[in-house]
Amino acid sequence: MAKSFAGRDPQREPGSPLILAWLQTVSSKMSKGCSLQASLVFQRPLATRIRYVISDAVRAILIAAKELAFAKNRLASVLPPAERTILAEAMFRDVLAAALSAQKADRVAVVTSDRGLLALAGAGGALAIDEQTPRGLNVAVALATERLVAEGATTVCTVLSDIPAITSGDIDEVFDAMPQGRGAVMVPSRDFSGTNVIARSPANVVPTQFGRLSLVRHLDECRSRNLTCRVLRLARPALDLDAPHDLYEFVRASSTTHTLNQLVRLGIAQH
Repeated sequence: MAKSFAGRDPQREPGSPLILAWLQTVSSKMSKGCSLQASLVFQRPLATRIRYVISDAVRAILIAAKELAFAKNRLASVLPPAERTILAEAMFRDVLAAALSAQKADRVAVVTSDRGLLALAGAGGALAIDEQTPRGLNVAVALATERLVAEGATTVCTVLSDIPAITSGDIDEVFDAMPQGRGAVMVPSRDFSGTNVIARSPANVVPTQFGRLSLVRHLDECRSRNLTCRVLRLARPALDLDAPHDLYEFVRASSTTHTLNQLVRLGIAQH
């Protein structure tokens, strides 16, 4: 994210305290790997105004979540509405915890119209982006991406909220796989038809196409824009909990998660 600072016309003598302070700041920023642009703008014969801009690549994780009341309808055959709501919140908590623990991201954001999930996001230190009313997953992601770009994000890794097995290491691996320059990385679902994670750089370089056969549609979008795209197969993020058999598979995989605790409470672990 670009940051800026303007000095107060320090004297041009080499030993000026303001000049020395500025040089110390520059040295500190450069030691952290930032790229630096510095300029001296002459305003008066004996004075200068020092201005510098520090440019960083800002990487953000964006968790996209439906309202809990509308989540996991495909599990209706095994769970009543109240239990589906509790399970969807548990999955969200697990995904949020993984995102907040990732080392390669500068910030975490959540987009949803659910008041409870927005409160959980804010309490955890994430940026809560209020969708206000359910608009569909791709519209919500576009809205949130625009907000993140406005705040300086250069790469956005969008993670769906129903993949509770994902870890911070998985997310870091996605960032590590990003191509140089313009491009995208996609983590597919287990059947290789859906997309459970997509990272884009620049953040809005290609629209998301979540939904049926989203992996193929994401690849087509990248090819039509001549973008480098990579498909990264990761076992944990590939497991999205959409159908009853997904729940049993999740239990068999075992994990220390809110989701597993809820499934045990519901008796799913005994099936």
